[in-house]
Amino acid sequence: MGTNKPSMTSSTYSLLAYDCSYEHREDFGAALADNTKVTIVGDPRSFQQELNKNHYDVIVINVTADKNDAFDLLEQTHRQHPYTPIIVTSETEKADFIVQAIRRGAYDFIVKPFSPARIQLAVQKAINHRGLRNEIDYLRGRQDIVYDFSMVVAETPAFKTIINSLKKFAETDSTILMTGDTGTGKSFLSGSIHYNSHRRAKPFIKINCANIPETLLESELFGHEKGSFTGAVKQRIGRFEQANGGTIFLDEIGEISLEIQTKLLRVLEEKSFERVGGNKTIQVDIRVIAATNKDLDKQITRGKFREDLFYRINVLPIHLPPLRERPDCIEPLAKVMLRKACTSLKKKISDFSPTAMEIIKAYNWPGNIRQLTNTIERAVILEESNHIQPESIAIPRFHTPAISAAACEPLKVHEKDLILKALNDSLWVQKRAAKRLGISPRSLNYKIKKLGITHPNWRKNR
Repeated sequence: MGTNKPSMTSSTYSLLAYDCSYEHREDFGAALADNTKVTIVGDPRSFQQELNKNHYDVIVINVTADKNDAFDLLEQTHRQHPYTPIIVTSETEKADFIVQAIRRGAYDFIVKPFSPARIQLAVQKAINHRGLRNEIDYLRGRQDIVYDFSMVVAETPAFKTIINSLKKFAETDSTILMTGDTGTGKSFLSGSIHYNSHRRAKPFIKINCANIPETLLESELFGHEKGSFTGAVKQRIGRFEQANGGTIFLDEIGEISLEIQTKLLRVLEEKSFERVGGNKTIQVDIRVIAATNKDLDKQITRGKFREDLFYRINVLPIHLPPLRERPDCIEPLAKVMLRKACTSLKKKISDFSPTAMEIIKAYNWPGNIRQLTNTIERAVILEESNHIQPESIAIPRFHTPAISAAACEPLKVHEKDLILKALNDSLWVQKRAAKRLGISPRSLNYKIKKLGITHPNWRKNR
């Protein structure tokens, strides 16, 4: 076993080479001395020991036409280390030989004799490939965590039933239609379905049909050929092609025109379409999740939505209730949003003050989860203490009867009762009471003055 002198640069990579002839050992050493530590072994046992003992960024295996055991070693190595790129070197350049090497796990194939430049290029490509694959797997892993059904806040029995249904739907390829008000979580839950399905490693493409002008939507969905219309200076791949093998989420499907509905119906029925201006039929394997906040039955009656398309997308219907119908979910949702906002904004806020949480729970949230998220993010930006205070929560009271002028008075009474109880339990020491309430002494002093609370033992009252 021989090892060349390791590089002294900060970006040093490690390479393990198997069964290389003496002259090619010299070639590898000369070509990669600048940034790669090369370890060369001559027998399978030493090769396996090295793999078990050390981490390698790239593996090189030399294969000859008369030794099939090298192919077996290649396949075994790829199975044990699927994320490490393997470069095969050989004196033969027969096509079937190269194909067999690729099928058994080779990332690249170099035919002897090879130049130092060819070695450098192959190794650099392999290292770049590994880095890209690691990044993709990391992002997919994060997606799996983000879209984990176990992280969905479901405290009401009805919503728990919905989540259980979605878990079952994720195991199928059937089309799903989600209905519900804006901001109820349709986009998030569509991602949960995809990343918990067998298509999770394939693309998840989201498109909001309402945000794209009618004249551009067809091209956005199905793509177009060069010269198919003014401004089409090159071919464009549409979202359905991009989603091939995976899932496409069509948000606000009730906004699309009857003409595009016809083309969409064909995609659902035949899994095929043509690009705008093209005549080549493109086949796709996709799972469709559609969503709308419109009443599609009414749209059908008005002639604005095709009845046959409705039946085609309504295979697995699911209705998401507004947040006001999930009262038990509001507090845990708010706390989840608080943690996310604090992480994003790099602020340390541990919780909501009791009064702030009472205000959040009393509001009916017409904008649903999206409005709650935005409200809490703004509160985190404004808040200077370690608890969210009522002053940091901006709620448009005129939008809801729950926080109307008439309903504000009970909240004030409740807030005063909370403060009086905390003061009494703290022997009327304001600093202790503030700590019990989770607010700053300054905030408590402000509220005491505002609510007209007094005590005979306080010096200012003597």
